[in-house]
Amino acid sequence: MSVGATSAWPGHGGRSAPLLERYGLPPEHPLIDYSANLNPLGPPPWLGDWLAGAAGHLTRYPDPDDDRARRAIAEHEGVAPERVLVTGGGAEAIYLAAALHRGGRALVVQPTFSEYARACAHYGLGVSSLALGDDDFRLDVDAAERAMVDAEVLFLCRPNNPTGTLIPRKTIERLLARCGETGTTLVVDEAFVDFTEDDERLTPLLAQSPNLLLLRSLTKLYDLPGLRLGYLLGAPETVARLAAYQLPWSVNALALELVVPLLADADYLARTRAWLADQRDLPQKVRELGYTVAPAAANFLLLHGGNAAETEALFAFLLRRGLLARHTHNFPGLDGRWLRLALRDGPDNARLLAALAAWRRG
Repeated sequence: MSVGATSAWPGHGGRSAPLLERYGLPPEHPLIDYSANLNPLGPPPWLGDWLAGAAGHLTRYPDPDDDRARRAIAEHEGVAPERVLVTGGGAEAIYLAAALHRGGRALVVQPTFSEYARACAHYGLGVSSLALGDDDFRLDVDAAERAMVDAEVLFLCRPNNPTGTLIPRKTIERLLARCGETGTTLVVDEAFVDFTEDDERLTPLLAQSPNLLLLRSLTKLYDLPGLRLGYLLGAPETVARLAAYQLPWSVNALALELVVPLLADADYLARTRAWLADQRDLPQKVRELGYTVAPAAANFLLLHGGNAAETEALFAFLLRRGLLARHTHNFPGLDGRWLRLALRDGPDNARLLAALAAWRRG
């Protein structure tokens, strides 16, 4: 199988079975998963007991008139409830943003999360790509402003997946000013904003930016990817239009009921912040081993492994040592030459550093 056979690689992180099979390893091969960017603290400790008493929610349809989840998010974000739409994970929010512009033109900044282009294709949008810088993954703002003339919607990820880089707020403000001239909707996916060092949320820009749409995920912060829970924020009239595109009962009853207690768990958020502070230096430690690492502002890092063949060899080396990295074969511009690695707890990160050091020695 060739290195460039992209279809042979899973399209998302957290999928170990096809990779173990690819390298002849048994399904029970022990693994630490660095391929999915989730909170290593695991779900809040009270969740098991909560779920044990939540069976009654499964015998009823979600109540479309119950806006407790929406109001809890609005209070958490400091916005009016009319600016909030609860979604079935961040993925539904992405597809709704594409549905709003069906049949139009989209601009996607690459390399980035593959679902933006997939959502646009699903709704018949023509997609143009704008490449980030080769070395530091910086956005060419002048090029973006020129390209926005022909785009009804611009998709950005901030912090960006998979690079971990963060477009400065001043740049976002400049792009929003251009949106006012071109009529472009700026969709900013903030799925990883809870893992930034400072409060990098763009929520304060909503009040003066009717062309801004923010997408969020609750499943990454609380390590609940199977739950499918997210939301979007925007101008009230835009949110109302998006709600009309949303499929009935797309957010399940358990997810809706969990919004209030999840957002109220201040202790969990404090422990997450403490973990991040302890492990924030992992990218620098990897650089000290001689690797090139992109500037990291999220809970993961992007490591350059050499050419595609060399990087695949490193991927296999880590996998055999029980460390599952995220390949980059399906990220335009990365072409398998980089590996994405999530931050985990201290012992796991120490094990990763030891393996990366052993690879350099080898």
